[in-house]
Amino acid sequence: MIIRDEEELFKIVREKNVSFIQFWFTDVLGVLKSFAITPSELETGIEGMGFDGSSIEGFARIEESDMIAKPDIRTFAFVPWRTQDAPVARMFCDILNPDGTPYGGDPRYVLKRMLKRVVDKGYTFYVGPELEYFYFKDNKGTEGLDTGGYFDARPLDMGSDLRRQTILALQGMGVRVEYSHHEVAPSQHEIDLRYDEALLMADKTMTYRVVVKEIARQFGCYATFMPKPVFGINGSGMHVHQSLFQGDKNLFFDRDDEFHLSVMAKQYIAGLMKHAREITAVTNQWVNSYKRLLPGYEAPVYISWARRNRSTMVRVPMYKPGKEVATRIEFRAPDPACNPYLAFAVMLAAGLKGIEKGYELCAPIEEDIFEMLPAEIEARRIKTLPGNLYEAICEVEKSELVREALGDHVFNKFIQNKKIEWDEYRTHVSRYEIEKYLPIM
Repeated sequence: MIIRDEEELFKIVREKNVSFIQFWFTDVLGVLKSFAITPSELETGIEGMGFDGSSIEGFARIEESDMIAKPDIRTFAFVPWRTQDAPVARMFCDILNPDGTPYGGDPRYVLKRMLKRVVDKGYTFYVGPELEYFYFKDNKGTEGLDTGGYFDARPLDMGSDLRRQTILALQGMGVRVEYSHHEVAPSQHEIDLRYDEALLMADKTMTYRVVVKEIARQFGCYATFMPKPVFGINGSGMHVHQSLFQGDKNLFFDRDDEFHLSVMAKQYIAGLMKHAREITAVTNQWVNSYKRLLPGYEAPVYISWARRNRSTMVRVPMYKPGKEVATRIEFRAPDPACNPYLAFAVMLAAGLKGIEKGYELCAPIEEDIFEMLPAEIEARRIKTLPGNLYEAICEVEKSELVREALGDHVFNKFIQNKKIEWDEYRTHVSRYEIEKYLPIM
């Protein structure tokens, strides 16, 4: 459903007897925030509703707390699990200062500001994320629902009904789904969304996470996007397919190139690779994110690219004749617990820097890097992603590229929050330490 103007919005709300309209937005960490208004307040509400920004992570200080949430009517959709007798709808919001100017701490505005750079060039930035997640019996443990593996069907895959209901709910909210399947690890699943313009896709990513969790709750279980909830098996990633278009022309495609990649595409990949370490704190923002980025579990560790090799950080899906529009790059490092607005922004910033500075792309590595000896990895000058959140913080803290992409407000608030998280983790006494050291010390 695409709402063209306010008059059409009012008409739908009246005809469908909508009971509440939820206003959605995220804090700096990508946690969804929401409040609801009644239809009687909608005429005023579309101009913006005030709230206390000092209570939102990464937003305003208490002495400058007044914020305005202004809904984007293009994002109007019905909440599918609340459509019985009194339908409920939602809209994503832009956060404004009291004077109506965009608020620098709004992650949605961060991405919009970054996208303006490509729009001014006449380009469109498309992304297609693949979010993996787990189903567990509840949120108090990691007991899964099945023992299935990659592409398994019933009876090994016991999440097919959950995925089907999730897809129906997503489609009811205007989110196109390409396909779904059981992933590699037991009780791990994936639903792939049809690519879209980056801002709309960030909204859809937030919607996807809410819908997956809500449908699981209705079935009496729990869905989690935690990057590595279970030791010894694959974690959950968010592989992000990316491309730049000019009208209907895919700017990443070159029919005559060996890899069918344009110079622009190669420079974009080179930008991602050069700046990978400094953007990792944003694309993989939690302490737990780095339990996934380990050799042996399909998650990328090494900063490299290839066509078929899935041990590399960037993969270029093979070209199919007649499918020029499908030429794209796949960035495999991010995880599904990131803030998609900020993650898409820093990925685009890195890629654009490669284009603007004319970075040269190194040769692809088609061998399995996980099987290489350390001496060979060093000889081929293959660098690694940060090994933990602290290392990632140290990289991002000195990054002018990320500061420019996020803006000073979000950049400083994000780093401040991550330092607190690392300090809490660093000082925590874990079960591992008790079991390992208590008996011998």
